[in-house]
Amino acid sequence: MGGAVSAGEDNDELIDNLKEAQYIRTEQVEQAFRAIDRADYYLEEFKENAYKDLAWKHGNIHLSAPCIYSEVMEALDLQPGLSFLNLGSGTGYLSSMVGLILGPFGVNHGVELHPDVIEYAKQKLDFFIRTSDSFDKFDFCEPSFVTGNCLEISPDCSQYDRVYCGAGVQKEHEDYMKRLLKVGGILVMPLEEKVRPLPNSHLCTRNCLPRSVPAPLAVRSLQDLARIAIRGTIKKVIHQEAVSRNGNGLKTTPRFKRRRVRRRRMETIVFLDKEVFASRISNPSEDNSCEGLEEEQQEEEGQSPAEMKPEPPVNFLREKVLRLPLPDPLKYYLLYYRDK
Repeated sequence: MGGAVSAGEDNDELIDNLKEAQYIRTEQVEQAFRAIDRADYYLEEFKENAYKDLAWKHGNIHLSAPCIYSEVMEALDLQPGLSFLNLGSGTGYLSSMVGLILGPFGVNHGVELHPDVIEYAKQKLDFFIRTSDSFDKFDFCEPSFVTGNCLEISPDCSQYDRVYCGAGVQKEHEDYMKRLLKVGGILVMPLEEKVRPLPNSHLCTRNCLPRSVPAPLAVRSLQDLARIAIRGTIKKVIHQEAVSRNGNGLKTTPRFKRRRVRRRRMETIVFLDKEVFASRISNPSEDNSCEGLEEEQQEEEGQSPAEMKPEPPVNFLREKVLRLPLPDPLKYYLLYYRDK
């Protein structure tokens, strides 16, 4: 499945296309998609296809098309602190994007049938945490992956606020999937060959508990809670410093500005009796002003490739942590042991 939007040259352009086609409709979903480069979840020899709106499969490794993932993310209606279960978690690409929205006190579990895919997902998660500057912009709910058959989950397991199943679900398994869900939650799965969320009215369990059942909190170590609190405090300091300096907080680095496509003026030849008249006509989509066109062309030609590219984003959190008067091991712990 896929092919609903045109291919992009990079991750940002792919997201632009998904937004234009209304697959991505909310800011939090857009931010999550931009934070994680889809190409990082491809094997090196297949990365040239990463920004196409197509599914990819190699052995047991599988990625759905970007338009599918964006529909799923929007349908899940994710909020900080919720619990999420990904049945058939695969590479962990979707789980990691979900974790950026859930925040540090959410629950993010994945079940995958193939052990080699679990290992692949853990490697990709570790790579994201250690190398991505986007990681420090979010309070991350790290996914936890286990090997198993999603149809053999213990009946006394915890229920979840949000559940997604990427594999096709037979009609006879629909009730089983619903039992994994809390009252008032959202279940998204391919049912009858369509990916769709089931209405909340279908999700009432036998006892019909109140809708406001709180999400379960994962047990975290005191060290981990301290790290979350310290990172949060540093982020607030950075934001306050930026507000006092700029008046409007941190400015985001602009992405590449696309070059506008211009059509050439068309030469029109008119035959009238034995006379030939040649004239130029403007395409309706063109600008009327030749002067403006020439000036813009000269301006673009005068810019060097270096001037066309934005400056690399500054990781303010990382810079602040590295300047703290702390032992290096503690600094690296606050940065999740990142090597970059």
